[in-house]
Amino acid sequence: MPKTDELMDEAMSLPVELRAQLIDKLLKSLNPAQAEIDKLWAAEAEKRVADIESGKVQPIPGEEVFNKIRKRLHQ
Repeated sequence: MPKTDELMDEAMSLPVELRAQLIDKLLKSLNPAQAEIDKLWAAEAEKRVADIESGKVQPIPGEEVFNKIRKRLHQ
């Protein structure tokens, strides 16, 4: 098995596309996908987008949210 430095050098010499694929595989190995959870999050995201598009929910600008948080933390 190659030493860590040799392995890193070899990985860095790969074309960008292959390095991206390698990074993706390594990240997935650290945090394996949980298909059911991923489906639930995707459904929730779609529901939230639909609520905003239909006008059911009014989004709050991020800066406003962060200002409220800052005020709470500094009380």
